[in-house]
Formats: sequence, C-alpha cells, structure tokens
Amino acid sequence: MDAALAESAILPLIEEHTGPVAGIHRTERGFSSDLTAVVDCARGPFFVKAMRNRPGGRRESLIRERRINAYLGHISPHLLWDVEAEDWSVLGFEVVDGRSSDFAPDSPDLPLVVDVIGEIGRLPLPRIAQDWPETRWDRFASDSSVAELFRGDSLLHTDINPSNFLVVKRRVWAVDWAWPTRGAGFIDPALLVLQLIAAGHTPDRAEKWAEGLTAWREAAPQAVDAFAAANLRMYRAAVGRKPEADWLMAMVDACQAWTEHRGVAPA
Repeated sequence: MDAALAESAILPLIEEHTGPVAGIHRTERGFSSDLTAVVDCARGPFFVKAMRNRPGGRRESLIRERRINAYLGHISPHLLWDVEAEDWSVLGFEVVDGRSSDFAPDSPDLPLVVDVIGEIGRLPLPRIAQDWPETRWDRFASDSSVAELFRGDSLLHTDINPSNFLVVKRRVWAVDWAWPTRGAGFIDPALLVLQLIAAGHTPDRAEKWAEGLTAWREAAPQAVDAFAAANLRMYRAAVGRKPEADWLMAMVDACQAWTEHRGVAPA
C-alpha cells in the first residue's frame, strides 16, 4: 500500500493522542506493516505502526504486539496508546533513538544483545501467551515427535536479528514483538546462533556466545540438532519460492554451516 495514503488515512485517527502533527518520517524497515514512522507532534514524538484492519496473520501480529507490551518491562519501548478503527489499527510507542545492533564477530554490541536475550528468557510467561504455542517449525521437522522438542512454556521473541535490537549508548532494546509465542526456551538463543553465523561467526564461536544463556545450556542437544535441521529445510523452501532473494540464500548457507558443525544431515 502507498505509504502516503496510509499517512492521510491514519492522521485523523491518531490526533486525539498526538495533537497537531508537524511531520511523519517513515522508517527504513517495517515490511510487515502498512506504515512504520516517527510522528513529530505536539505530544510526542511517537513511533507508529499502522495496519489495515483486515483479517489475517498481519493484523494478528499487530494485536499480539499490543497485548504483549505490558509484560515486557524495560526490555522493549512502551506502548503509549493504540487506535482500533473500522479500517485501521495503529500502535503508538515511545521513541527510542538508537541504531540497529551489529552482530559481526568483533562487535561490542554482542554482550549487550546476549544479556537482553537472557532477560527475555527470564520473563514470566503471561497468561495471554498460553494460547500462542510455537508451531512455525513443525512442518519442517522430520516428524511430529521431533516437533514436540520445540514445545515449552517460555515466552519467545522469535525474530532475532540485528535490526530488532536497538543500541542506545550501552543499552539494548528488543523491538518488533510482532509474533511472540510460547515454546522451548532454547529457540531464541538458537536463532541468535544462526544469525551470528550469517554475520560471519564460525558455528563454534556463535555457539560460544549462546553458552551465556541458561536456556541454551539446559537444552537437550537432540532438540537443538532438530531445530537446526528444521531451519535448513525452512530456508531451502523459502529460496524455492523466492530464488532471487539473496538474503534467503545467505541464510541457507548459514544453516548448512550450522548443521554440518553439529553433524546433522537433514534430507
């Protein structure tokens, strides 16, 4: 959808919260929303995510992000207001003036990111998340019994990547809680390992970073093996659908390196 049309559509809906709006500055990311922007206004600024109010997964992701925010404490920017109109859903967050984290091997951000993932792992599972079981990797598991290894009662972020960790001086915020779920606690640390490999770490060094996380240390090796294999199958399938997407091929390469390191040979 044209972002300019989205801007004109949401402005009358949000003015109760913003007051007069001086400007809207779209962000570079936010592909899952119709509009992500910083709104300069009389009562702000605010970081705004807006979505057409249509049934489906994208709208459900905005609802989950709205519902989970109150349980995230200081880990994520606070949701300050929201609007649910006939045609649009809008979330208004406090603005965090930070940069995307760097996952490269020599990055000083890595200890901070690991600490935040550890904090996420220690959050109590909210009652609202009881009905959000993690199932996205099930169809890429070798069978249903293997998929059971991904079950658990930990609150998961599930979208671990450099852009979703904003660095402000020596603090990191975990943002974009578009699809929190309930599952095995090792999943977020395992996703960190995969992203670190994609950023240039060897699999061994990537796993060394994860060793600072309790859920990783306590995970059954066969569960991690199964998850690594499921990710390789998932990204291979994604490349089959979008062979022109270089980033997907890079993730296949990272998955391949990880499964080889762990001695896993998925079909």
